[in-house]
Amino acid sequence: MASPIRWRSPLRGPWLTSVLGSVLLVSMPIVIVTGLLSYVAYGEQARPADVGWLHLPTFDWPTDPSWLFRLTQGLHVGLGLVLMPVVLAKLWSVIPRLFVFPPARSVAQALERLTLLMLVGGLLFEIVTGVLNIQYDYVFGFSFYTAHYYGAWVFVVGFVSHVALKLPTMVRSLRSGSLREELRTRRADTTPEPIDPEDPDSLVPTDPDAPTMSRRGLFALVGGGSLLTFALTAGQTIGGPTRQLALLLPRGLDSGDGPNDFPVNKTADAAAVDAASTGSSWRLSLEAGDTTVTLDREQLLDLAQHTAVLPIACVEGWSTTQTWTGVRLRDLAAQVGLAEPTGAYVESLQEKGAFKAADLNAGQVTHDDALLALQVNGVDLSLDHGFPARIIVPAMPGVLNTKWVASIRFEGA
Repeated sequence: MASPIRWRSPLRGPWLTSVLGSVLLVSMPIVIVTGLLSYVAYGEQARPADVGWLHLPTFDWPTDPSWLFRLTQGLHVGLGLVLMPVVLAKLWSVIPRLFVFPPARSVAQALERLTLLMLVGGLLFEIVTGVLNIQYDYVFGFSFYTAHYYGAWVFVVGFVSHVALKLPTMVRSLRSGSLREELRTRRADTTPEPIDPEDPDSLVPTDPDAPTMSRRGLFALVGGGSLLTFALTAGQTIGGPTRQLALLLPRGLDSGDGPNDFPVNKTADAAAVDAASTGSSWRLSLEAGDTTVTLDREQLLDLAQHTAVLPIACVEGWSTTQTWTGVRLRDLAAQVGLAEPTGAYVESLQEKGAFKAADLNAGQVTHDDALLALQVNGVDLSLDHGFPARIIVPAMPGVLNTKWVASIRFEGA
């Protein structure tokens, strides 16, 4: 039985759907892979306690190149946003199929509908929770990291299954028309695609309306929407002068003043860190086995200082590159008798919010540019940027670059 709703756009048809689908077929795997890489980069701290066979193989996230996480997370968030107009156009192109009754007339069709449900439901869930996370608006009341991870696997299974089922149809449909010809066709010359008599649920309307735009107009609308989204968001990852164009900045980020004028993801006030706890009474505790060394900030400044130009890149997709000065983490490990540390556990003074501590792997502790930063751009860190000291490690997710460091416990053989 056909849908009771009359879908009469003359633009709809298997060729149009296949063109939009081919764009997603090429680009969505990039979003998937970069998202899973980000999950690995965050380590056990952002992972659900038990995901069974969904657990990804673990490996130590590399520290070179220093812009690695900036690239992977920037692609994941940026490309995901840019593809939203394509996703909406693809859903529009197949919406008649969603209202066909009965929903399935065979086991094969029921399987196809199930993969479609997982594909569409998983994708919409990932888009909505991802955008809310970018804006720091956790109205959903559950762990973003856990839910986004499970949602990703629902989408991946639906995506792979749907592609396996529909790829032959896509290839056949793409061969039925010419993109070059459609890009030359005006609205007045736009006609419906041929109806396939063997397809009872054809997307081509039997009683089409007159076209209100051409297919090239639709492509221009979708492409223009993606370009506009890119222009309004890309600056948050690229940085520099383009940041001024990023009107859709995540979370309405605060910024500091002077040399500290770069995005602040979590302010000291939001983390319940005050000037009293970071003032003259502050001490850094260094531990390794039974050895403990306590240093104040002046003693840290008396140690060998190292300067490095490093980016901070966050899960929300924004990044910034600054010049950091401080003590190498491996030099701090030497203070407690470890020449070759194999890891470190860093704890913050913060009392509110997630990620109050971070686990660092061996490469993140021993890298030449892995620092306990005391200054940025030649001046002391501001309180919002982590004064009196914060961690800065190449290629590490921003939230793991712990601010307001209280203690570091080194591990070693």
